[in-house]
Amino acid sequence: MKLARYRIGDGPIRIGRVDGDRITNVSAVPGVGTSLRAILPRLKALRSSIEAARGESRPVSSVTLLAPIDDPQKYLGIGMNYAAHAEEARQAGIPIPDNQLWFNKQVSCLTGPFDEVVRPRVSTALDYEVELAVVIGRECRHVSEADALGVVAGYMVANDVSVRDWLAKRSPTFTLGKSFDTHGPVGPWLTTADEVPDPHALELSLSVNGEERQRARTDDMIYDIRAQIAELTTVMTLMPGDIIATGTPAGIGAPTQNWLKPGDVVRAEVEGLGFIENTVVDDTVTED
Repeated sequence: MKLARYRIGDGPIRIGRVDGDRITNVSAVPGVGTSLRAILPRLKALRSSIEAARGESRPVSSVTLLAPIDDPQKYLGIGMNYAAHAEEARQAGIPIPDNQLWFNKQVSCLTGPFDEVVRPRVSTALDYEVELAVVIGRECRHVSEADALGVVAGYMVANDVSVRDWLAKRSPTFTLGKSFDTHGPVGPWLTTADEVPDPHALELSLSVNGEERQRARTDDMIYDIRAQIAELTTVMTLMPGDIIATGTPAGIGAPTQNWLKPGDVVRAEVEGLGFIENTVVDDTVTED
């Protein structure tokens, strides 16, 4: 099942079930409402009602898709988690870590699957990273690798947009360089875990203005999703709606300094999950 948050024009936010190229409003189903995150712990119980719903249906192309999860407690990302990307970084002088390397993306960076991505006025070193995003479905702590996929509600496409000079010089913890407003496009919808039999057998790709920059398969992860969830829940309680960006493959802009610029159209895609597409614009917001 594919579930989306969307608007029609300036209308209210709705939850929709996506079937092919159409979206059906399911917000009126008792217990659904307008927050996808809020229903994740009850999704199993609500599923039959959502699947049977016969609300207003229209083409997906006629609505504005929003970030499926816009209000998680946490958005966590793992660095250098694809073997080819780790080697790419090593050749650029960045040592390969001996353990999982985690950072925060502040949740205020989240934006919709087709929204604009803003190049900040303080940097031109704007980079892209296609990633498979995991969405947690229930509160969990001390999850074993064997049980880890059982706490996953579903998957999304993510672009872990990064401001590289702030990563290298201004914020060694990565947080600031990963958290500029609009630098967390996700979507286009949440694909529930039952539709992804093996999340480690998916192809992901990214293009800029139609030119392919990244292509790989998720089996190139150094630490798979089971290991990631086990590591994180050793430290913290994961909550429904928390997002985990599981790493990016080789081909990012940093090694060649082929940075994103205004007007660039960035398309990130994961097999079976759809694609997100964002246009880069300059920051035009005036300071207070």
